[in-house]
Amino acid sequence: MDTAFPGADIHKPLSKLEVSIEASRCLYCYDAPCMDACPSDIDIPGFIWQIADGNLKGSARTILHSNAMGASCARVCPVSELCEGACVYHHDDNPIRIGDLQRYATDHLRQTGEMVFEPGPDTGKKVAIIGGGPAGLATARDLRRYGHAVTIFDAHEDLGGLNTYGIVPFRLSTEVALWEADQVVRMGVTVRANTRVGVDVQMDDLVKDFDAVVIACGMGNVPSLMIEGEERAWDALDFIERAKTGKPLQGELGDHVAVIGAGNTAIDALTCAKRLGVERVTCYYRRGEESMTAYDFEYEFAKQEGIEFRFFTAPVKIDDEGLTVVRTCHPERSEAESRDRQRLVQIPGSEYTEAVDTVISAIGQGRLLDTLEKLGVALDDGVVRVTDDMATTRKGVFAAGDAIYAKGQREAMVVEAAQQGKIAARSIEAYLMPERQLPPPAPLPELVPAGHTHGRKSGKVTAYPVRANPAQPVVGRT
Repeated sequence: MDTAFPGADIHKPLSKLEVSIEASRCLYCYDAPCMDACPSDIDIPGFIWQIADGNLKGSARTILHSNAMGASCARVCPVSELCEGACVYHHDDNPIRIGDLQRYATDHLRQTGEMVFEPGPDTGKKVAIIGGGPAGLATARDLRRYGHAVTIFDAHEDLGGLNTYGIVPFRLSTEVALWEADQVVRMGVTVRANTRVGVDVQMDDLVKDFDAVVIACGMGNVPSLMIEGEERAWDALDFIERAKTGKPLQGELGDHVAVIGAGNTAIDALTCAKRLGVERVTCYYRRGEESMTAYDFEYEFAKQEGIEFRFFTAPVKIDDEGLTVVRTCHPERSEAESRDRQRLVQIPGSEYTEAVDTVISAIGQGRLLDTLEKLGVALDDGVVRVTDDMATTRKGVFAAGDAIYAKGQREAMVVEAAQQGKIAARSIEAYLMPERQLPPPAPLPELVPAGHTHGRKSGKVTAYPVRANPAQPVVGRT
């Protein structure tokens, strides 16, 4: 897959000196707030200590042990809202660059081509996973560590889901996404590519042929704009996929591109168009700046790229003249009305037409209802209903990722999908092997404050152990 794309990677790798400086700043907090803020429970002080000690392979293993998507998350996680936002140095506006350190360690492993995990002893159990995105891959990785046979059914040619096809290449390259997927496949996972469940293979057959099934098929295309001429608009995910897979686009976009929506996918479409050489790129959003679902750092990045933003502006028509929009506003609200998502009304007589060459719709993703309704599980408004253990209402069927993400919330994160996959794998292990007791988590390394010698060697200081996390699976051979 061709990942060539104009514009540099926005993640400038740390130099060896910068890595040394950042790693030495870590205080190795006893009850590390950065670790508490990580949805996948990565032992952050532990992997930083390993970097400082020169053990890059061990550091990468610590990261990937908790998060099979650790290389992607090092690039796409909103670290300012998670681990770095919780860092004790954050109050001084100088948190440790945890995301960059995580990238440094995982990039080292990627460059060596080594594997850090192996499958556990064969159990004779078989699990089918519908979807090879972050949730499906994370589930598959841990299931192989438990020793279960795994087959992934995916509608695309390559695995990785949105990591491979839906995140702009200057934020997450295809090379990284495919390496992450390959780390899972090399553990002995069978892949059925270009296969749609409900069309090419039926759910009842999967339930009959496998001991457990995981629904991790994500979401569908951008929903309808419900305006005249909407057939002229491009789907944002299709646009990003074309750009990321190297298909020609520069000559098709024109001089002015309009993107409808203000989530992370909209930001990706906006910045992607700009980096493809479009002279003017404008975002139209029917609500105000405070209601954007895009991460703050994504919004700031888009402004730095020269993107224009038109808030309280809704599309009403697309035709040969361009994009016709109307101004919107909030009517007077009652005290009981939500301050976050209050009603909108259009302002009479405020319509105007903007001369744009291309309109891209990025107003979210629709549910794969045609697929989900064939799976025989209960749905709540198009969302798969699950327990805390990721079990659906159908025996032996579990779910993780976007398929279980409730509407009306902020956009889901890759790290959350990976964590849900980890939980699903552990639940499937308990379902398939109820008599087998999993070993407790491995003890974490002793840590000492930066600048001190190691207590076991000098005997002069007491080590500060980071708390163990019982949710982390330690299974199979490592």
